[in-house]
Amino acid sequence: METSIGVFSSRDRAEEALKELLQKHVPEDSIVYLTRSESEAIALGKEIGTVAGGFTGGAIGLGAGMVAASLALIPGIGQVFAVGVGAAALLGFLGTKTGAKVGKSLAKETEIPAPATDEKAPEDVQLFLEVLKMGRSLVVVRTESPEIAKVASGILDRATVTAQPKTTTRMQAGVRQVSAGVAAVDVKGRIVVGEGNIVLRETIQKLVDDGNIKVLLVMQEVDHIDSSGIGEIVRAHAMIRRVSGQLKVVNPSAKVQELLQMTMLQKVLDVHKDEASAIKSFGASSAAPGTS
Repeated sequence: METSIGVFSSRDRAEEALKELLQKHVPEDSIVYLTRSESEAIALGKEIGTVAGGFTGGAIGLGAGMVAASLALIPGIGQVFAVGVGAAALLGFLGTKTGAKVGKSLAKETEIPAPATDEKAPEDVQLFLEVLKMGRSLVVVRTESPEIAKVASGILDRATVTAQPKTTTRMQAGVRQVSAGVAAVDVKGRIVVGEGNIVLRETIQKLVDDGNIKVLLVMQEVDHIDSSGIGEIVRAHAMIRRVSGQLKVVNPSAKVQELLQMTMLQKVLDVHKDEASAIKSFGASSAAPGTS
C-alpha cells in the first residue's frame, strides 16, 4: 500500500488539492480528508461531492460518492472529522467511539460502518492525530497502484511545496551499526514515490525483521522528498514504534527540514542535529520529540 500525505493550514489549498486529485481520476475511495473543524468538513465535503458528481454523472453532493463521518471525543484532541469514502474506516482506528451516522447535511443520513474488529489498523494513523493536534488538516491518499500514487504525490507536492528538486540522484540507503543495539540508515538522494520510498520501506522492514528496533535515520544527504516520502517516514516511525522501538531523524537536510516544518512533523518525530545526541536520547525516555 502506497501512502501520500499532504498537510494544510488552509482549507482553500486543501480543497484545490482534492479537486485536482478527482480531476486526475484518483479514485474517491483512496482519498480521505481529516480535520478538527466540523464547519470545514461540511463545507469542503459538499464542494468536493459536487465536483465528484460532475465527473461521475452522479447526484450532486456527497451522495455522489464522497461521504463524511465524525469521531466522538478523542482525549487531548476533541472531535475529528473526515471526508471521503474511507472516512469511517480510518476514523475507526483513531479512537473507540466512531460516529455511526453521517450528518444529515452531508449525506442524507447515510449509515457508514465502523471497521471490522479483525481489520488491521494503518500503521500511521496515530501520527495523523499528532498533526491534527497542531491545528493542521491532512489529505491522505492510500492506493495499491504505483501509477495512482505517483499522480497523487505530484498533486500534493504542488499544493504543499514550492521548491522543485535540482537533482535526479536516485536514493541509496546504507545501514551501519553505530553502537550496541543502535543501527543507522544513511539516506542519500531522493525519497520519492516509486523509487526512494520503496527502498526506505524495505530497508526499515529488514531492520525490524532482524530485531533492530533502535534506528537512526540520517538524512543530511537527502536532495528531495515528496509527499510519498513523507508518508514513508511516518510509516517507518509507526512500524518501529509498534514493536516498542524508537526511530530518530538525524541531521535532516534543508529540504527535509523544510518539509518537516511545513507539515508540523518536526514536533511529532524525534529530530536530532547529530548522531551523538540521538544515540544518547535512547537512554532518556523522557526526551521530548522534536528536541535535541
